[in-house]
Amino acid sequence: MMTLDVLFGSAFGPLVIFALRIVDVSLATMRMLLSVRGYKRLVPLIGFFEVLVWITAVGQAVKFLDSPLHLLGYAGGFAAGAAVGLWIEEKLALGISALRVMSAHGGVEIAQALRDRGFGVTEFPAYGKDGRMEVIYAVLRRRHLPLALAQVSAWDPDAFVTVEEPRTIHRGWMFDYRRK
Repeated sequence: MMTLDVLFGSAFGPLVIFALRIVDVSLATMRMLLSVRGYKRLVPLIGFFEVLVWITAVGQAVKFLDSPLHLLGYAGGFAAGAAVGLWIEEKLALGISALRVMSAHGGVEIAQALRDRGFGVTEFPAYGKDGRMEVIYAVLRRRHLPLALAQVSAWDPDAFVTVEEPRTIHRGWMFDYRRK
């Protein structure tokens, strides 16, 4: 413990606390987002390491409550950790997205372009405020969303697009391999 006290009491102590907070808050952000998405095995493991890092950071910060730099390191690490956690989650792009496109023109072309890239697409005619339109619906992995949105924009830059995150999906083209 003496080594830790020397490290955290030094000029590098606030930076170490800052770094620990980035790690633990990033883990907390990931744990919460994965929990919502149903990753039941990974969430407790992440929680274990999150608390292990957090207890170290908070314990050292409490030892140095009289140091404004240690407190700034603790608070700043929290803020930076939230941003880093969201960035990591965005890059991992875990989960599924439901894409709905309403297009007054280009709906058939959008649907075909998405199919050509391997997405399962359902299209149907609809009637909107300004008349007839096509509605395209696709469920895809979140990491593929930028590609799908680029296809929509290429065929109809004025299309109305919504993206949602389905909680549960049963069957469908994405899960055909499980049934075979």
